[in-house]
Amino acid sequence: MLRKAFLMTLKPGQQAEYERRHNPIWSELQAVLRAHGVSNYSIFLERQTDRLFAYAEIASEELWQQIAHTEICQRWWAHMKDLMLTNDDNSPQAITLDEVFHLD
Repeated sequence: MLRKAFLMTLKPGQQAEYERRHNPIWSELQAVLRAHGVSNYSIFLERQTDRLFAYAEIASEELWQQIAHTEICQRWWAHMKDLMLTNDDNSPQAITLDEVFHLD
């Protein structure tokens, strides 16, 4: 199991809608995440800055990367692109964080 953390950014005024769309996220997306070895996935919002902190435990980096190529992930990104900063392929702009400390 690998721990993965990254930052994303919402567009101003989109906090409530972002939360609404995640409660709950699509069951098909949950199934794809689980099928690709993702567990213990959380996203936290820093309300003052519109910054999102995401944490997930993944089975492998290869499986994690495969998620982006699934039809459901492509649809989710298109569904969310109006709420957050995205890349040309609609994927969220994300800054990967390196783990520097962990305590079990």
